Amino acid sequence: MSNPLLDTSSLPRFAEIAPEHVLPALEQLISAHRSRLDELLNTATDPDFDSLVLPLEDMEHELSRVWSPVSHLQGVLGSPEWREVYTAALPILTEHGTELSQNVRLQQAYARVDSHLSGDTSEARRSTVALALRDFHLAGVDLPEREKTRFREIMQSLAAIRADFDHNVQDASDAWALPVDDVAELDGLPPQVVQRAAAEASRRDRDGWLLTLDFPTYHAVMTQAENRGLRETFYHGWVTRASDQGANDEWDNSGNIEEILALRHEAAKLVGFDSYADYSLATKMAESSGQVIDFLRDLAAHSRPAADAELAELREFAGMTVEPWDLTFLLEKLKQQKHSISNEVLRQYFPAATVMSGLFELASRLYGVSFSQDPGVVTWHEDARYYHVHNADGEEVGGFYADLFARSGKRTGAWVDDCVNRKNLDGAMTQPVGFLVCNFSPPDEGGRSLLTHTDVVTVFHEFGHMLHHLLTRIDYPSIAGINGVPWDAVELPSQFMENFAWSYEVLERCSANADTGEPLPRDLFERLEESRHTGAALAMMRQIELALFDMRLHAEYDPAAPEDVLSVLDQVRDEVSLVRHPAYNRLPQAFSHIFAGGYGAGYYSYKWAEVLAADAFAAFEENGIFDAGIAARFRREILEIGGSRDFMQAYVDFRGRKPTIDALLRQSGILGK
Repeated sequence: MSNPLLDTSSLPRFAEIAPEHVLPALEQLISAHRSRLDELLNTATDPDFDSLVLPLEDMEHELSRVWSPVSHLQGVLGSPEWREVYTAALPILTEHGTELSQNVRLQQAYARVDSHLSGDTSEARRSTVALALRDFHLAGVDLPEREKTRFREIMQSLAAIRADFDHNVQDASDAWALPVDDVAELDGLPPQVVQRAAAEASRRDRDGWLLTLDFPTYHAVMTQAENRGLRETFYHGWVTRASDQGANDEWDNSGNIEEILALRHEAAKLVGFDSYADYSLATKMAESSGQVIDFLRDLAAHSRPAADAELAELREFAGMTVEPWDLTFLLEKLKQQKHSISNEVLRQYFPAATVMSGLFELASRLYGVSFSQDPGVVTWHEDARYYHVHNADGEEVGGFYADLFARSGKRTGAWVDDCVNRKNLDGAMTQPVGFLVCNFSPPDEGGRSLLTHTDVVTVFHEFGHMLHHLLTRIDYPSIAGINGVPWDAVELPSQFMENFAWSYEVLERCSANADTGEPLPRDLFERLEESRHTGAALAMMRQIELALFDMRLHAEYDPAAPEDVLSVLDQVRDEVSLVRHPAYNRLPQAFSHIFAGGYGAGYYSYKWAEVLAADAFAAFEENGIFDAGIAARFRREILEIGGSRDFMQAYVDFRGRKPTIDALLRQSGILGK
């Protein structure tokens, strides 16, 4: 096969895939799928699940396998060529997706399939059909042709604008650099950060040091730089990215935000919703924007007294007014004073390879799975690795790629995405494969990459998503893994896994001193555990601020009198923020989660799912965190089911009751403060 993207017989052929393959592959495949769909609709006079749904599941799976490597490569390589072809491909994919979702004949065929489902039809088949019918309506299948056309136009525009938003954030981040001539200005920064800054200056034919805005550097400066002016400079660079306050107006996302909000609202109104928030919640567990806002405000009311106390303690400790660029630095200093612990001391115990090995051992202990690296699998970069995953009986259940280190051109943040979804439609099993991507500090001159404990929590989080993807037992791709799962439940497995990063029995296996090989000492862990609640309520209020801003922005939008985005943010900050931000702060312009990602009117999901996660982990705490029976039940009721069941019922089947916020408040140290 001449086009490597069209070869879906094995793992993606990353050594051969090039930008010029993308558009021909998509056009060929979509054309073939259109012909196949016409054939199905013309010949299936009385379609059933096998004759209609299974072929469509197969086509969706095939298209996903072609597109997933493309989407992934533009995120991890970020070359102009990949960005250009990705941007050109989005309208093609969007048009095809909307065309399918607005196909009246197809919707009617699914309705006939639904009418034929018998009492003994499996729950998975029922959910596959029900979710498809829901999505038809959300895409405007019932609209008159004129409104359908407008809905398609909106989807096309949104896809392009969201991509532009993300690219602006990336470009603004990559372009920012701060030259430093005196090493004394870098006092407090970890040696590896200073070394990277020197290497970056040398690479650009400069003397001294050059600090960039990659996240490992930014985080190190904000938590450890003794130079307050340096921290303020980095804060300014970070919160003005892709805005009118940044260095380049070309990357200003202000106009993109206005267009995204207007288009989302228009699309929601077209299909019968009062706001985009209501439209977004149609696919989530939460029932209304009012319920979400009440949930966030209730959480804020419980957290505020503890957060006030934390800030008062921080001000007393600092003996000065605490500015936003002081917060994480002072919290780190307070931890050092109260608990005799620091990020740098901890970092020496967490080589990336050891952390991954311990994480694999944890998954094996909980779920009976094992992991083996395969150096023969071709990847897109020398840092990337591939791992096979097997059940206890030796059966291969899937695999995943891991790309852990920051580099120029790579999208910031950490994420998991599907490469291949599980499929078992005709007796030929296709196992799930995923991408796990982080942006940790690259290996130093000695080849060691040492993680902070925060990094450890991050990779545990992403690995929870990966297990959700890999351990599914659902055969239909549209509801396998995280597909079909309510968005406000997707974060449950990830946030649940974070809890294990606070267990000594786990961290002992994830640690090895970079010099001595000694695991994390018990007394050092106890100090780490004691420090866990330092600033926890302040962090809770910060997440509530972001979630409340997102929900209010989308719930209250009025096209006749659109409120300034920064005004909404100011109102939210007046309600829940404890530290005032300067007027130049442009948080929304780089808030990719809600404007470029899938969290628009959905950022609350992190807190919603965190309640579920803390409550779920409490079951392990009550019975022992490695309890085989609890782990088996969590795997069976949560990780394996995909979108095949009502998620709240599945949670009740696991826990024996609905969740409460008490576990989260205890876990955050808020109850009892």
